[in-house]
This record gives sequence, C-alpha cells and structure tokens, in this order.
Amino acid sequence: MGSVSADPIVTFPSGRDLNTPPDARLLHFNDVYHLDASSAEPAGGIARFITNHDLDFGVMQYRHLTSKCNFPWLLANVLDPGLGDDIPLGNAGKTHLITASNGIKIGLIGLGEKEWLETINSLPPGIIYRPASEVARELVPQLRAEGADIIIALTHMREPNDNKLAEELGSDMVDLILGGHDHYYAHSVINGVHVLRSGSDFKQLSYIELRRADPESGRRWDVDIWRRDIVRAVPEDADTVQLVEKLTAKLRKSLERPIGWTAAPLDGRFTTVRTKESNLGNFVCDLMRHYYGAECAIMAAGTIRGDQVYAPGPVRLKDVTDCFPFEDPLVVIKVTGKGIWDALENGVSLYPALEGRFPQVSNIRFIFNPSLPSGSRIVCAELGGEPLDPDRVYVVVTRGYMARGRDGYRSLLVRSEGGECDEIVSEENGILISALLRQYFMSLTVLARWKNWGPSLERHWSKVGKQIAKSHPVMERTGSSLTVLPSEPADPKFARSQGWGEWTPAKLRKLRDDISPLVGRAENDESESDSGSDVERVRQDARKLDRELAIMRRYFRKWCHKAGVSNGTTYENLPEEECDVNWTKPIAPQVEGRIQMVSTGSA
Repeated sequence: MGSVSADPIVTFPSGRDLNTPPDARLLHFNDVYHLDASSAEPAGGIARFITNHDLDFGVMQYRHLTSKCNFPWLLANVLDPGLGDDIPLGNAGKTHLITASNGIKIGLIGLGEKEWLETINSLPPGIIYRPASEVARELVPQLRAEGADIIIALTHMREPNDNKLAEELGSDMVDLILGGHDHYYAHSVINGVHVLRSGSDFKQLSYIELRRADPESGRRWDVDIWRRDIVRAVPEDADTVQLVEKLTAKLRKSLERPIGWTAAPLDGRFTTVRTKESNLGNFVCDLMRHYYGAECAIMAAGTIRGDQVYAPGPVRLKDVTDCFPFEDPLVVIKVTGKGIWDALENGVSLYPALEGRFPQVSNIRFIFNPSLPSGSRIVCAELGGEPLDPDRVYVVVTRGYMARGRDGYRSLLVRSEGGECDEIVSEENGILISALLRQYFMSLTVLARWKNWGPSLERHWSKVGKQIAKSHPVMERTGSSLTVLPSEPADPKFARSQGWGEWTPAKLRKLRDDISPLVGRAENDESESDSGSDVERVRQDARKLDRELAIMRRYFRKWCHKAGVSNGTTYENLPEEECDVNWTKPIAPQVEGRIQMVSTGSA
C-alpha cells in the first residue's frame, strides 16, 4: 500500500483537467469489523468516518438487521429456492439504480463468490450459486435499459476472482468493480475495468471522480482515484462519537448478563491449560471441530486468557469475552500427519514453562516425555483412535494466529504465508471463538428462545450439540421443573455482608443468578426489564464481587508462589439437584485423558 499519509494519495490519474467538475463522485470503503480506532496508523474508526459475516448468526438475523437499514442489500447470484423462484438469499436485491443530482444514473449489481458459501454453516438447504459473470451479463442490459450511465459491480470476492470477473466482462459490460473480502488496499485496470478494494475498518477510503470520455478514446468514462488514509490527524465527528458511546453502553450492560450455565467448574488457570489437559480446553476444541466437521482441532493454550476457575453457575457474556478476547477467527486447513506431530512437538517443547504454545486438542490423544530433548518429546500420538499417519492429509481446525506460524507453529503455516498447508476456511471467513461459544449457549436455551434463531441455525447446532454431548454432558430438564423467567431479579435487595459466611459457593451463584439472562427479547435490546434501581443495585453487587474475587485470586497466586505451594486443587461438579436453572440446559465439560505425561522410566 505504501506510506501512510493524512493527505490524499493518487491511486490512478486519468490525465484529465481536474479543474473541470466531474460528472459523478463516489466514496468507497469496505469490510468493517471494528468501530474503534486501532493502535497503529492508519487508525481508522467509525467516528472518523457488509461482509460475509452478516450470516454468522443465520439468515433470520440477517433479515432482521437489513430491515433496520434505509439502504438496499444486494446479492444477485446466490439464490434460495425456499423463498421462491429466482429469489436471492435473505430476500436481498439483485440490482439498484441511483440517480445523482445532475441526472447521471448509476447501476449497481451485488455479486459474491462460491468459496464464501462453503464457509457458512447456517445456510438454508438447496442454496443455488450462479457464476458472477453469467449473472452480470443478464442484469447489465436490464440496467442499461433503465437508463444506467455507469455500471458498478459491488462484490465480496477475493482479488483473483474480481480480476477474473473483469477479464470476462470487460469495459463494455461494467465500468468499475468495487470489491471487498481482502483486507487491503489495491487497484488495477483489467480489460478496461477498474478493480478497486479500499482496505478495512474505516482505515482507508477511496474518492473517485468520473468524467465522460472522448468518444474517440474507446472509453465511456475517464476515472480518477485517490486513496485517503484515516489517520489520527483527521478530527473525530462528535455526533458519531456520542452515538457509539450510546450503543456501547448497552453492550456493557449485556456483558454482565448470563448466556449459559455450567454444572462443572471450568478450569482456565494458566497453571492448568499451559501444562496439561483442561476441561475448558477440551470443550472449546470440541466445539471448534464439530462446528466445521473437521477431523481434529489444535488450540494454543494462550488462547484461554481467563487464568481462573469459572465456578459452577451462570456463564456471563463477559466471562466469554474476557476468556477469549482475541479477534483472529478460526481457520480450517489441510495438514499432514507429520505436520500435526510437529505441531504437538512445538506445543510441549518449552514445558514446564507456562508457555501459551502448549496445545489443547480435540480427537487427538498424545503422550509426551518432558525429560527428552525439545523437539523429540512426543512418545506417541493418535487421531480418531488410530496412530497418526505421517503421510496422510488431515482436516484441522485451529486459530488464524497459529496458521500464520505464530508461537512456533510453523508446521501449520498456510500457503498464503509461505507454508505448505492448504486453506479450506480462511481467516476472512472463519468464526471467532467468542461467537462460537455464544451460538452454542443460544442453542441450549429452553425458555424465551431468541426470535431470530432460524431453521438453518437449529439444524446445524442440533447436529453439533449431539456430538458435543458425547464428551461433555448436557443436563436435560423436564418440562415440569421449568418456570417462567422473572422480569426482575428474584431478590433485587440481596446484598452481601462483610462476613465470610456470605462467600459460600451457593450465595455467590445466587448473586449472579439474580441478573436476568440474555435471552428472548433481550437479544435484540428489546427488553424493558433491564433497568431500574433494583436491577442496577444487583449489577453493582456483581461488579463489586468481580473486583473482590480478582484481588483474592491475585494475592492467593502470589502467596502460593512465595510459599512454594502448588494450587493443585481438584474441583467437583455441582450435583444435579443444585443446578437450579430453568431457562437453559447446564453443561458439564470433562477431562478425558487426551494429554498424558510420562517420565523416562515409565516411557
């Protein structure tokens, strides 16, 4: 992309006199994941100024969100037979015509790539994909007949597919291809068509001017393009800052609300996840594997950042985002058995140091001997109950961070980064671990289920849930034991005294249970029972509890370190009769002996 500048940078000059007014002006930006500014320039951020992830929570949620927009959503070449003949997915539009103030008409076509569809697990059955160029050839004449002077293809495809589209269509069919999907800035002219992608996260935008070309030039339009980097020197818009603060204030309240319930203590301590098998690591890795239907999953233990045992009781949205804060999505890659073996060797290479590279796994069992030289510590490894075949290629789910070779995982490096692993689902298309957990807990809700939980999500998560339950039991509740969710906390005046008697597990669970769960209408910020002095008092008690427990854990760890004491406490599951929850099914993640350590003598 070149150097970053606060001044406009010429991307493409037409050679025309820029003192003459253009016939059309366009601004283009794409792929927004973060509203906040980044730490490095260009900083971006919404205050200084959709993607394939619009379907992460299903078609019904996509349609709910689009219904709140005052602009059209376009996707012409992906059809859903369940909606009728020749109807695009999610009832999206195919084309749109914009008329500028000077009468110039701009025709827009929305196009996607086939590879994108293969990464989405919550699509309706029978989806039909049509080649982008084929659909464009049908729709462009219609737009021309409606008076379109300029034709723009709005795409969400990788750059090679945009380039192929330009090559196949040419400037007789389309004038500009404004693309996304790739998170970088790039421009090229292919077969007379300008192909432009304008970065991501509001970090760049493109300013485009079009002027009618001399008929003898063979072009319809002369195009000038400037890149604008959104750096910190660009003043923030006060109204937008205020809007973002208002929206994030709602989010902060949502973070305190339960989204699930666990009957088992979830062990996320660094001393556990970075040295041995953890029930939390097993649970998350199994979710990763079954979500994508892969053969195995490997996750660096440094992914788990909570460094605590999450006690039996409510699992809050805050617990999920604090424990899994990273924003690199999951990827699905093809790795040889030797590559998986080398990944496991890397994971245990620095043991017993509490290194984030220590592996948590799914459908893999291995034994390692830390007394052997680093790089030769794996004694044996199985995948799916069979010895790991060094020559066979396996389908593996892991973090994008690891597929970029970080933390020493060079054997998982993908080809786009210089490695040997082929990508099935790239970072662009992968789901975040936090979103994965969110959806799983939503699938367990038994009362006031989210209204946008559609059939496609239900089909997928029903299948995933059955597989997860084989290793991590889910407590089924009978209909007679369920009651209606309270709209207010069960005991809004509950307050803890300073005595140690108030620190029993039951009373601490009670405090968190008093905050109503994030289910039903609350999912769409439609709940009216999320305010009031009693509710806020309970929230304040919960926040105070979080602060006090954090201090206790910190000082207890320091005391253990100075005293030379290892906190090897074994935690037990909560008895079923004490799982007093009526709105969801409690989970109970397990340890299964996937990772075993031996000494030289026993090996």
